Amino acid sequence: MPVIKELTKFLVRMQGYLSKYLPEASEKMVYRLLEDHPCTLKIVNNRKTKHGDFRKMPSGKYQISINNDLNKYRFLLTLIHELAHLITFKQHSRVKPHGIAWKNTFQNLMLPFLHPEIYPDNVLPVLANYLKNPKASTDSDVKLSWALKQCDERNEKVYIFELAENTRFSHNKRIFEIVEKRRTRYLCTEVKTRRKYLFHQRADR
Repeated sequence: MPVIKELTKFLVRMQGYLSKYLPEASEKMVYRLLEDHPCTLKIVNNRKTKHGDFRKMPSGKYQISINNDLNKYRFLLTLIHELAHLITFKQHSRVKPHGIAWKNTFQNLMLPFLHPEIYPDNVLPVLANYLKNPKASTDSDVKLSWALKQCDERNEKVYIFELAENTRFSHNKRIFEIVEKRRTRYLCTEVKTRRKYLFHQRADR
């Protein structure tokens, strides 16, 4: 009985904590996953290098952190991504972080969320295609990243792949000019020094 009471309290806290971050139709399934796989869930300030992470703490408990500036569709995807790490770790201990075991777990967890009541029409087919072979970062899939960006409340960021050649842009208070595309990266010249740099296609200006 004490365990059931603690789980009930946990779910009540989670519902109040997460409701504004999730698509409404996804909430019950998310709470069920968190009930089955308890962890400390932290919503933190934006980190440039990642949307979320998972770790096992020295205490033995599990922790997931997610950036607080994600739109609800990216937030859900990131949360399931990190829960897949948690579950994979529990089942297999140390394995390749984004290997077959994680991919299979992530795919299985995401399948119930591939629903038009949860994801909008412009995201759903692109997300389904991404999940055929999910990568370590959703940002590595330009089509998915672009589709998710369209769901942001504010679309002030412009990514490198949206700009034409010879366009100048500002990045970290420096001015660059696009020279050419090279696979997934863009060769750019810093205007002041004339030095060449490679930018990932999802770098924002």
